[in-house]
Amino acid sequence: MTTYGGFQPVFCTIVPPHVLDRLAQHADPVLAGPARRTLQRDALERTRRGLTTVVGAPAVAPLAGAEPGKPQRTIYDARHGTDLPGRKVRGEGDEPGQDATVNRAYAGLGATFEHYLKVYWRDSIDGAGLPLDATVHYDREYNNAFWNGEQMVFGDGDGEIFLDFTLALDVIGHELTHGVTQHTANLTYYGQPGALNESLSDVFGSLIKQYAQGQSATEADWLIGAGLLAPRVTGEALRSMKAPGTAYDDDVLGKDPQPATMDDYVRTGRDNGGVHINSGIPNHAFYLLATELGGHAWERAGQLWYDVLTGGELAQDASFTDFATLTVKAARERYGDAAELEAVGKAWEQVGVPTA
Repeated sequence: MTTYGGFQPVFCTIVPPHVLDRLAQHADPVLAGPARRTLQRDALERTRRGLTTVVGAPAVAPLAGAEPGKPQRTIYDARHGTDLPGRKVRGEGDEPGQDATVNRAYAGLGATFEHYLKVYWRDSIDGAGLPLDATVHYDREYNNAFWNGEQMVFGDGDGEIFLDFTLALDVIGHELTHGVTQHTANLTYYGQPGALNESLSDVFGSLIKQYAQGQSATEADWLIGAGLLAPRVTGEALRSMKAPGTAYDDDVLGKDPQPATMDDYVRTGRDNGGVHINSGIPNHAFYLLATELGGHAWERAGQLWYDVLTGGELAQDASFTDFATLTVKAARERYGDAAELEAVGKAWEQVGVPTA
């Protein structure tokens, strides 16, 4: 484990801090209370993640009898506590139980594993069959889900603003993709490399959902976290790759702050330099590329992003331009001077990111 370029070690949550910050300031304690407790819990888990980085994480060995190319899933129940991983409730190959949250977590881990294996020939998130662990029913009214560097954790939501975090497959794919990035490019979680880190998780989270549903680029909704917002919230999801800045516009949550182009790039010291905000720019570039190419987005557009993420040339402190330039190089190497190369350059040009 590294310290990620000297910045905060990666502790990745699906709900951005700016959303919880606003919610925590609401006058209604029913809304503010869970948000405040979630922020406090996130801060504690972030500190624990930092200590893990210093002392080292325990090695994770394959389960006994595990076969290469087969998932090794274990689901735990925290019983609304915070001790991880909790009580084991379902192992690999076990039949579904009566707890729908457990079953969704198990299925989501499987769908993510299958996508990486069958599309990119990657055996689990580390490429070497890493067991996939997840804990559900974490804490009480916990408004988040996270990857802590070793496992997935899901809250049940407060029922007022957020629902059960296992409801959205792309959220599961998003968080596990942070693990893929951790084991490959290991992007610094701050500023533009941090926004790329978040964007890569959004991209592959969306592709995992599209693959599971058999959708083409034009059929996909390109929303991240659709189904997580409670009925009282005016919004569709946490983020929109198709139209960043439009996912929600709510009296309680405020308006989605994501920019779609560099013209509206947000400079801030909060949220690790706006990693959940400015990720809208590379997100939109990927959407533009995928829809320009058509067909299944995981095949050509997704392959190029995967090539860059795992190719060994992406620096930990890569800027948007660095990443964009590598996607152009990947397109030329994989497809030559074909339509894919032109489409990649056009997508980045449309969002205002130059390719050197």
